[in-house]
Amino acid sequence: MDRNLALEVARVTEAAALASARFMGRGDEAGADQAAVEAMRRAFNAIAVGGIVVIGEGSAEQTKMLYVGEQIGGGELTTEVALDALEGASITATGGPGALSIIAIAEPGVFFPCPDSYMEKIAVGPEGRGVIDITKSPTDNLKALAEAKGVYVEDLTVVVLERPRHTKLIREVRDAGARIKLLGAGDLSAALATTRPESGVDILMGVGGGHQGVLAAAALRCAGGDMQARLAPLTHDERDRCFAAGLSDLHKIYKLDDLVRGDVMFAATGVTTGDYLEGVRFFRGGAMTNTVVMRSQTRTVRYLQTTHHFDFKPVY
Repeated sequence: MDRNLALEVARVTEAAALASARFMGRGDEAGADQAAVEAMRRAFNAIAVGGIVVIGEGSAEQTKMLYVGEQIGGGELTTEVALDALEGASITATGGPGALSIIAIAEPGVFFPCPDSYMEKIAVGPEGRGVIDITKSPTDNLKALAEAKGVYVEDLTVVVLERPRHTKLIREVRDAGARIKLLGAGDLSAALATTRPESGVDILMGVGGGHQGVLAAAALRCAGGDMQARLAPLTHDERDRCFAAGLSDLHKIYKLDDLVRGDVMFAATGVTTGDYLEGVRFFRGGAMTNTVVMRSQTRTVRYLQTTHHFDFKPVY
């Protein structure tokens, strides 16, 4: 893939972030999500490359845009696209931290064909690469990560979604002595934050969305981090979807190279300010966005702070 395409997809996430940020704190999850979806699709269709959505906003029966299987883009069909136009619609609606607009592109066959199911995950930045093991206890993983980073377990910060299913995990992390940050939503943003030392996030643990897990794996592959996962369906319907996708072994461990099987480009733009990226800031006649753009082939990670003047460009 042309390396310049990475900057093109950054424009796509910027468009979605600008559109959805208008809904911050307004209590309208559906409105924020729809604005992001429409802007992302419109912006992607202006790119001179074609793609088929493999992780998107749902099935064709569930949504009219960016559905799984939809062909998007303004050029020849050459890529697969994994996206989340607004990761954190509820976060945006309440004005909370860490909402993002995200897209990853790769050649066909790279992304793990994850069904719509929950997934158990453990994710770390580059210093933790090769030391995590999802089959071991949280305590063992924290000790291994602390040793790799040359710190005490008590110095580590663990991010976990605040859910009843994580009661045992939270208790063990606290008993191990690590610091813990509970999130109401947005574990994808937390996975990304493990790759940026100044974020203060060392490791993500727990069960979250499977599609978000694949997107996190794309970013971690680019940034040199590490991740392991296994499917964790919470309902009979989710279990059936796993079986229908040919994934009958629910105990199978998926490593980073299983989740993203080749080179990938990744872009994310902050909608609301979080540990990883600052959110959209509007000013008279324009706005400022903060975006990360990554390529796995070269491990290039760029942080872009962009000023948008609406008089000179379309208002998404």
